[in-house]
Amino acid sequence: MTGFDPQPSISGYGIAIAPLCEADREGLFAAAAHPEVWAGHPAKDRYKPEVFHPYFDFLLETGHALAIRDGASGEIIGTSSFYPAPDHENSISIGFTFLTNSRWGGTTNFAVKRLMHEHAFAHFDEIWFHIAPDNIRSQKATSKLGARFRYDAALEIGGPAKDWKCYALSQKDWEAVVKERAF
Repeated sequence: MTGFDPQPSISGYGIAIAPLCEADREGLFAAAAHPEVWAGHPAKDRYKPEVFHPYFDFLLETGHALAIRDGASGEIIGTSSFYPAPDHENSISIGFTFLTNSRWGGTTNFAVKRLMHEHAFAHFDEIWFHIAPDNIRSQKATSKLGARFRYDAALEIGGPAKDWKCYALSQKDWEAVVKERAF
């Protein structure tokens, strides 16, 4: 990731993204504290404080985590991260993403990914996404952004190796989605 800033401070499209820091703990917990957020996720109980706080500590330790805020109110509405793809040298991935459930079904995910993709595509030709096999909601959302399923793999991403659905998004495919959905 030479020359790439995995924790940029960027804003636009009604969203602000900045490095996650300790001061964001309670705001991110408020965004995560709904069982619906985790219903389709492998960590279904992450809305509980005793499960969330170790996860927050892990995110801080990565040095890659981002706080996602509403651009107008400054309220934390989720998190995401850039990280090196474990099985593709000199590539970038986006993951560890969640948005509070009040932001589902609208333009928020597209706005967040638009900011992140613009940042990543200034340095890389392709972005990877690794999604748990049973996280159907994330698989659908990633496909809506133009990413294509490539293969299944057992990879070490944030812990011991486990199975992942691997999707890739080319800059060309992303540009087609933006053209179609631009706001």
